[in-house]
Amino acid sequence: LRFIPTRTPPLLCTGNAAKRIFCCTTTNSNTRGANRNLSLKMSSSDEDSSSVASSSSDGSSVASISAGLPNKKARTGTGASSTAPSSTPLELAPPVSSIDNQRKFAESSKQKVIILLDQARLETVKNRRNMFELLNCDDHRELCKKKLKRDPKEYRPDICHQELLALIDSPLNKAGCLQVYIKTTKNVLIEVHPSIRVPRTYKRFSGLMVQLLHKMKIKAAGSSTCLMKVVKNPFSQHLPAGTRVYGMSCQGTLYSPLSLATSLVPPDPTLDGTPPVCFIIGAMAAGHVTVQDHPYIEKMFSISEYPLSGAAAISRILGGIEHHWGIV
Repeated sequence: LRFIPTRTPPLLCTGNAAKRIFCCTTTNSNTRGANRNLSLKMSSSDEDSSSVASSSSDGSSVASISAGLPNKKARTGTGASSTAPSSTPLELAPPVSSIDNQRKFAESSKQKVIILLDQARLETVKNRRNMFELLNCDDHRELCKKKLKRDPKEYRPDICHQELLALIDSPLNKAGCLQVYIKTTKNVLIEVHPSIRVPRTYKRFSGLMVQLLHKMKIKAAGSSTCLMKVVKNPFSQHLPAGTRVYGMSCQGTLYSPLSLATSLVPPDPTLDGTPPVCFIIGAMAAGHVTVQDHPYIEKMFSISEYPLSGAAAISRILGGIEHHWGIV
């Protein structure tokens, strides 16, 4: 509850007393008006002075900011006063050569790195529609268990597909310095032409390999170039004289890719008289490349302390050789 005071009733005065009261009220109102005008003038003068001070301070701050920031042309780098960046790239790649230069380099190169994909699971089987297809663990699991009495995990033709993509798409192969062979578990030896374009999808790759295993060769459309063909065994008769053969396994001697390339591969592919190099890489789901299967292997090497997939190992090996030979 609030207490509201009541006003006292005005006194009724007459005569001279009323005149005195009227004069006092008028004088008080006049003094109040004068005081109010004076306070308004003082406040306006204070506001003017503060506005002037703030405007001067804002102008000085804007001037300092504008002095610190470059102009628009300097910021965008389009003006004549723009300078080049002080930091330079760590390493500049050489200019990309034309297709003619690449062809000349491929023709002049005397050395070719030979790669053998060993123990690839490439087997054909007839399905219910009376058509042949590549035997794999996804589509023929029951067939592998009941009829073949084998573990379905062993039938992985996609591993050979991934490794073949890594080999053919590498700059080393595009420079004409790579030769690829495939050896299956059924002892079928396949020679791959460097100019082949491997199918990107597994389904198309499966159809291509079924055609190869049945017709023994695949020719390019519109030409007589044989892209893939089945050749005679043994593999050693297809190697040039004096070829040094090395096996790749996670149990071999550990080397970095660059040190492996510098110690095994000749320094220049155009030099003649130096023996070529062959690497045998496994294309199986489980197991290792052994000297018992390939007696001509000189030594076993490894390029990582971790077990890698075949495609990852191939990328590391070819990357070291490309860096060693200057192929970008």
